[in-house]
Amino acid sequence: MNQWTKLQLVLPIFILIISPLWITTVRAEKSPEAWFAQGRAAVVQAKADAPITHKAKNVILFLGDGMGVSTVTAARIMEGQLRGQQGEENVLSFETFPNTALIKTYNTDQQVSDSAGTMSAIVTGIKTKAGVLSVNQRVERGKYETAKGNYAQTIFELAEQKGLATGVVSTTAITHATPAACYAHSPERAWEDDAKLTQEARQAGFPDIARQLIEFPHGNGIEVVFGGGRRHFFPQFVKDSEYPTVFGARLDKKNLVSEWLAKPDSAYVWNTQQFHSLDIAKTGHVLGLFEPDHMHFEHDRANDSAGEPSLTDMTGKAIDLLKRFPKGYVLVVEAGRIDHAHHGTNAYRALTDTIELSKAVALAQQKTDRNDTLIIVTADHSHVFTMGGYPVRGNPILGKVMEHHQNEDQDRLAIDIKNKPYTTLGYQNGPVSRQSAAYGDLSSVNTTDASYRQESAVQTNSESHGGEDVPLFADGPLAHLFHGVIEQHVIFHIMVEALGWNE
Repeated sequence: MNQWTKLQLVLPIFILIISPLWITTVRAEKSPEAWFAQGRAAVVQAKADAPITHKAKNVILFLGDGMGVSTVTAARIMEGQLRGQQGEENVLSFETFPNTALIKTYNTDQQVSDSAGTMSAIVTGIKTKAGVLSVNQRVERGKYETAKGNYAQTIFELAEQKGLATGVVSTTAITHATPAACYAHSPERAWEDDAKLTQEARQAGFPDIARQLIEFPHGNGIEVVFGGGRRHFFPQFVKDSEYPTVFGARLDKKNLVSEWLAKPDSAYVWNTQQFHSLDIAKTGHVLGLFEPDHMHFEHDRANDSAGEPSLTDMTGKAIDLLKRFPKGYVLVVEAGRIDHAHHGTNAYRALTDTIELSKAVALAQQKTDRNDTLIIVTADHSHVFTMGGYPVRGNPILGKVMEHHQNEDQDRLAIDIKNKPYTTLGYQNGPVSRQSAAYGDLSSVNTTDASYRQESAVQTNSESHGGEDVPLFADGPLAHLFHGVIEQHVIFHIMVEALGWNE
């Protein structure tokens, strides 16, 4: 039973005692008594939550790429409003978790981080430079020869060595920075296939990221891989299985999918029909590559029958496959396209992908036991995504700011110093600046449209990451160790502690 369910059981007791009429007025607004009762119920619930102090059998790490506090808040409101509610009181699935922390996200060489360095910190237990994957800060970015002797062991390598199963799921290319940090060691995050290596690295036989995934040498190899990025696994001039005008990227003529299938009990799928037809009982290793590059944003996947599973689908299937392994498993699930939408200042897709992450977490809760599975939800970094103005309660989160004017007792559009309306959501930097916005006056613009791009204060080619701390939510064995403000690499050490590997 999750924390919100428990709160729902406790809350009516207080409300019915104090205000039997509350239920008939809640859609308009809670009474003062109901607000008070809700606060008291939250205290009762907090007192009832006891830490689980024995070790975990499984760890599931959910990573919302770029999911800072403002993204969580706005997604919470949007999900509630999509349900016909005002939105502010809505709760995303992982916000019910009893343990939270704030995570510092800087790299060893950057105040505002990138995904490669931050995810490397999470899965290896050490901070490192931006742009490198699971190697320490002694490497020089882009120089293959400096990687030797500077690899940082990942939690996937540890898990496989100890007999656990492993899985990685992402809505990006599976060779992209965040998923790649789980299994690859590289001084350059862009080396997704051998065509992207430097000539010197290629001549020296340095393994690209896709090759490192297939050749993962620890234990039985990674058991579950779901994501995009097909082209990195096929030779040049080999047509893509879905798009006849798209070809593989590899120069070495290797067909890495064929190499994967050479393993016993292995399967490869690239569309939803194959995905749903997987025989779990007969599949020991599964590679699912559903797009040549990144997978679709959830909004687009759901609306154009893209032929690919959702993040929730992939999460559920991964858990079903991994839970067959008696010693347990480590699973990483990334909602990677939150980040991509933010870079394009497209809040709609960033928020709908965040909501999809919440659904995936909810399914993971249903499929696991909190007494043996530690579930963590966090982000690698934030974005310069803002939420402001003074919009009235229940104002559409993607809409223009409507303010309440007490003297006139009415709501009306808020305006800037040039008498133009503006939106609740915006960006500190990005391709559509407030000063030179292509939209001009927003009065007649539908800012809730899925493809609307929010304005920014500073015009840049692409919106940037944010440097502030990001939230972490945790439930399960030793989840109580997450509290306060902690360094990002500490996440690894708590996962290791929870799994009983503290030696």
